Amino acid sequence: MPAHQLVVADATLRGRAGRWHVGIDDGRVAALTQDTLTGRDELDAAGGLVTESFVDAHLHLDKVHTLDRAGDAALTAYTSGQMGSALHSIELASAVKADYDRSWIEPNARAALMQAVRFGVRHVLAFADVDTSAGLEGVIPLLALREELRGVVDLKVVAFPQDGLLCDPGAEELVGEAVDLGADVVGGIPWVEHTDAEAREHVRRMCELAAAHDRGVAMLVDDAGDPTLHTTQMLAEAMLAHGLVGRGVAHHARAVGLYPRPSLERLAGLARRAGLGFVSDPHTGPLHLPVRELTAMGLPVALGQDDIEDAFYPFGRHNMTEVAFLGAHALGAVDTAGIDLVYDAVTTTAATVLGLTGHRLEVGGNADLVVHRHERLRPVLAHHEAPAYVVASGRLVAASSAETTFSLPGPG
Repeated sequence: MPAHQLVVADATLRGRAGRWHVGIDDGRVAALTQDTLTGRDELDAAGGLVTESFVDAHLHLDKVHTLDRAGDAALTAYTSGQMGSALHSIELASAVKADYDRSWIEPNARAALMQAVRFGVRHVLAFADVDTSAGLEGVIPLLALREELRGVVDLKVVAFPQDGLLCDPGAEELVGEAVDLGADVVGGIPWVEHTDAEAREHVRRMCELAAAHDRGVAMLVDDAGDPTLHTTQMLAEAMLAHGLVGRGVAHHARAVGLYPRPSLERLAGLARRAGLGFVSDPHTGPLHLPVRELTAMGLPVALGQDDIEDAFYPFGRHNMTEVAFLGAHALGAVDTAGIDLVYDAVTTTAATVLGLTGHRLEVGGNADLVVHRHERLRPVLAHHEAPAYVVASGRLVAASSAETTFSLPGPG
C-alpha cells in the first residue's frame, strides 16, 4: 500500500543539499526525507525548487480590474514625485464607487483569485472599501468568495474605511456592520483625516472596535511623502492601549522611509513592544518603507500585491514572485541575501505578519506548497513563471507548463 496520500518527489529544498521527497497526509507534511517515498498520487519535481506557497499580505480585492472605470487621474497623482498628492489621488479614485455594485465586483475578484490559484497564492489579506460611497457592496462578495474558496485560497477580509471616519460620517457604523457580517479584520487609514487629533481618534475607534469583537487591525499608515504624519506610531500606541499586542499590521508606512535614523529606531522599538508587523508594496509608488533596515531591527516585513489594474497601479497578475522580483529592484535587494529576503517576504515572513500558523515546509507543517521549474531562487524570481505544481491543503490544485516552439531559418 502507498505510504502517503501524496508525494512530491525529487525536490530541491532551500538550504538543504541533495534531492528530497515530501510525503503528505491529511493536509500536512508527514515526511521529509532523502529516502524514496511512495504515494497514492505522486508529483515529480524533477529537481525543481519546492517551497511554501505564497502569502499576499495586502490586496484591494474589491477594486481589481477597475482602472478603465477609474481613469488615469488618480494614478498620476499617486505616483508623482514624493507622493505629495496621495490624498488627492484617493479623492479622485473614489469616483469609481459612484456605481459600486457587487454584480461586477464579484467576477473581477474571482478572476484575481483564480490567478492566485495559478500562481500558488494560498493566503490573501483582502481589503474591501466600506464607506458611505461603497456601502457594503465590496465586502459582501468577498465574504462569499472566502467561503467558496476556503482551503484553496484563504481570505482574511478587511473592512476598510478608505475615505476616513471623521471626514466621512457614517463610515464607522458601516465598518461595524461589516464586522457583524463576518469581516475578519478591522481596517483603517488615519492619515487621510484632517487633523492629527482626528487621525488619533480614527485609530482609537477602530482599535476599540477590533478589541470588542476579537479582531485584528490592518491600517494604511503614513502613505504619503510627509514624515510628520506619525500614524504608524499612533497605531502601535493604540494596540498597546487596547490589548491588541501582536494583532496589528501597518501597511505602506511609506513616509517612514524619510525618517532620520534616531526616529526610525524609536519607532522600531515601539513596534516591537506592540507586536506590530509591516507590509510594503514598493512597486506601487515612488516612496517606500525601509524594508531591509526594519528587518535588521528585528521586525517582520511582508510584501503585498496591493493593486491589480486599478486607480493606483496599472499592472499586476496576482503573482507574488513578480512582486518579489519588482521589490528586489525597488529595495536594492538583488544580492543573495536580498533575494532570500524578498522571497521570505511573500512566503514565511508574510505568514508571520498575518499571524498564520504552520506555514513552514517541515514535518507537521501545512501541506501548502509550490513546485518551481528552477532549482534556485534567483531564476525563480527572474522568470516569475507560474509554478509547475501548486498544492493546497495537501492536494494538487493547479499545474502549469511553459513551452515555446521555434521555427527559425538556417541550420539547426
